[in-house]
Amino acid sequence: MSVVAHVDEKPLAAKVVVIGHRGASALRPEHTLASYGHAIADGADFIEPDLVVTKDGVMVARHESEFGGTTDVAEHPEFAARKTTKTIDGHAVSGWFVEDFNLAELKTLRARERLPQLRSTRHDGEFPIPTLEEIIAFVADESARVGRPIGIIPEIKCGSYFRKLGLPMEDKLLATLAAHPYTRSAPVEIQSFEIANLKYLHDKLGGTQRRHRHPNIRLLQLIGAADAQPWDIVAAGGQLTYGQMMTPTGLRDIASYADAIGPGMRAIIPLVADGTLGRPTTLAHDAHAAGLELHPYTFRPENQFQAKNFWLGGDPATRNEAGSIAEIRAYLDAGIDAFFTDDPALGRKAVDLR
Repeated sequence: MSVVAHVDEKPLAAKVVVIGHRGASALRPEHTLASYGHAIADGADFIEPDLVVTKDGVMVARHESEFGGTTDVAEHPEFAARKTTKTIDGHAVSGWFVEDFNLAELKTLRARERLPQLRSTRHDGEFPIPTLEEIIAFVADESARVGRPIGIIPEIKCGSYFRKLGLPMEDKLLATLAAHPYTRSAPVEIQSFEIANLKYLHDKLGGTQRRHRHPNIRLLQLIGAADAQPWDIVAAGGQLTYGQMMTPTGLRDIASYADAIGPGMRAIIPLVADGTLGRPTTLAHDAHAAGLELHPYTFRPENQFQAKNFWLGGDPATRNEAGSIAEIRAYLDAGIDAFFTDDPALGRKAVDLR
């Protein structure tokens, strides 16, 4: 397949966009206004709220439906009986689930660090779970304060799962964006690992006239592991894999409804057997040839997430700023157009060093 071939050409984007992955999640508990604010202060062009839905139909920012690992819900005896096990996108998951709580109940909880073994927990218990409306209002205020546009790149999480529960997000998201003056003109990029909801949004926004009618709203097709499938494809009994989506034919199909793809970073430059960075695949070239931008995920500042040739010492938990910057620059040279990073200040430095 072309995605595993190697190329030497390095088409460089004129302006590479820095996306604060769940905010500045290396420095503040993810998906809090504090995390988003830190990302903006550190130079992020976009902040990313992952969206899930409460049982009373309010979109809030959490990376997944289960939120026991990122909040203090386990310390609330009044919610102990709601701990359960569910099957989400084919996987059994145990814990507390956002769709079993109303917004007022969620607002009694406070965020916690997802990776306490690596990152500071000093801000645990300080910040509530924000709604999408609160995030938009916050970003609008921050944009006015810093004097530059700040984009929002919301991800619809587990779209098929929430739709089956009677809590679909697509129309609700569009209505929320249309309701606020800021998101009627500021940059917005809606992302999903599923396909059908992005096609629905493409049509809802105007189909072939989408870019003319809503020039500020773009669509990003997220890409999982090559041998995995979008869950809506699995649910429909289809055979399409993410690997097939990354072929030239697959990329042309994506370009019919989306503006960019968001693969895992190693699909662009894989690691070799010793854990060091290999040579670029053809994915950047093929995506650009199909008319798509390339927005990979996720650059992180700790050794264990970096290629071995960028490590600082031998401890996987070591925070390694220079290594993160160097690795990002290698991907910039490979031709990426934007990237997700847990530490936007390091992403900003890498881009500004070009």
